[in-house]
Amino acid sequence: MSKLIKVLIIDDSAVVRQALSEILNSDAMIKVIGTAPDPIIAENKIRGERPDVITLDVEMPRMDGLTFLKKIMAEDPIPVVMCSSLTEKGAEVTMRSLQYGAVEIINKPKLGAKQYLEESRILICDAVKAAARARVRRLASLVNEPQPKYSADVILERPRNLESFQTTEKIVAIGASTGGTEALRIFLQGLPYDSPGLVIVQHMPQHFTKAFAKRLNGICRIDVKEAVDGDTVLSGRALIAPGNRHMLLKRSGSLLSATA
Repeated sequence: MSKLIKVLIIDDSAVVRQALSEILNSDAMIKVIGTAPDPIIAENKIRGERPDVITLDVEMPRMDGLTFLKKIMAEDPIPVVMCSSLTEKGAEVTMRSLQYGAVEIINKPKLGAKQYLEESRILICDAVKAAARARVRRLASLVNEPQPKYSADVILERPRNLESFQTTEKIVAIGASTGGTEALRIFLQGLPYDSPGLVIVQHMPQHFTKAFAKRLNGICRIDVKEAVDGDTVLSGRALIAPGNRHMLLKRSGSLLSATA
């Protein structure tokens, strides 16, 4: 029998703590070892028994979730799944959660959270399982300043009619499931500015991918953006499909464009 994934739930709502506990404990691979209404109490519980994964709210008394996330990832990294109503629609909180090292993000509505969580049982359990497999790093290694980003016009002399000459004979296509955000960050950060064009589909809720792409664009040498219909696949650029969408490539002459 495989080892159970030990989870600590941190949320100031007793209803949410109970709902998450019942959902996670219903999975044969997961065991909730404790809950806490705020990070201060959670710290004491972690000292007693270290969890494999933490689910973490943002708005809590005494210490907010982002501050606690940053503290954990800087001192003793543990995979964290953010579960908050503040992470909706690509909010700043979403970007900071990813920047500080959160493995996954689950958006819960401000109203009807219990019902939503119950309906999202498979998503939540899958997120925790993926987080348990993630290799988390100390925060210092996650927030390195990127090297200056130069446009292709600075590096190479371009022909006047750029569109008729630009080509993408080689492209890289990537599909990432739940838990893939950290792997993508490491991979994309390591690419040179003139890498082949990339198209990426990351399992992520709608609206989240725009913030995710913006964050990656700030720390990578290549350009990273959320794809829109008609975006050209170019060297030194990664296009990420919008959340809950697929991506198709269309050739026009020597060019490939994305349809998301």
